[in-house]
Amino acid sequence: MLKIPMSPEQLIQETYGRLLAAYGPQGWWPAETAFEMMVGAVLTQACNWVNVEKAIAGLKSADVLSPARILARPEPELAALIRPTGYYNAKARKLKALAGLLVAHFEGDPGNMAAVPTARLRKMLLTVHGVGEETADDILLYAAGKAVFVIDAYTRRLVGRMGMADDKASYGELSAKFANASFRQVSDTGPAEVMGEYHALIVRHAKEACRKVPICGRCVLSDLCPTGIAARAAPG
Repeated sequence: MLKIPMSPEQLIQETYGRLLAAYGPQGWWPAETAFEMMVGAVLTQACNWVNVEKAIAGLKSADVLSPARILARPEPELAALIRPTGYYNAKARKLKALAGLLVAHFEGDPGNMAAVPTARLRKMLLTVHGVGEETADDILLYAAGKAVFVIDAYTRRLVGRMGMADDKASYGELSAKFANASFRQVSDTGPAEVMGEYHALIVRHAKEACRKVPICGRCVLSDLCPTGIAARAAPG
């Protein structure tokens, strides 16, 4: 039977369905509060999540995990608390800058961000020291509930291997392509919930199968992916 090629949009949707069936809901972002999520988004830069959890536990133990207390704590002390994440001096400055934004514009309450239009809020976040596009979109999606799609290294890896989009596309182009496709006809939940789940599923899949050196034998997408198809066709 002739297999009709999927459009990029159909491929994005099919991928979401398969990953969700394979791994189930991921419950991401793992945080007790919106501000904890924002702190995690900064600390995870160039750092694995295990060490981020250690640093967040340290902040909680020191009773520092609020915008006002981050601002009040001297930078060297704050840096010591987040030492497990690496680049701790730079990240301490980033956390203070982010806390400063919340205190100056949102009364120290991340919940107040939801009322700000997405484009305006994103622009505000991108003015914060140490907040780039990925970190800003993490915050928009998981802390403010905005319907944006986070493009990280895992997503670019999947895009490149599966041909979902031009792997040389800009961050904005990839984010828009996933956002436009991923919430249509794939779930009864809202677009932000789908985009958050999809992003988390891509991260999970990248750790389980779509690694830097892929393990195609355990990949639920191998019949859709040129890399997987080639691996299945290889002798032995």
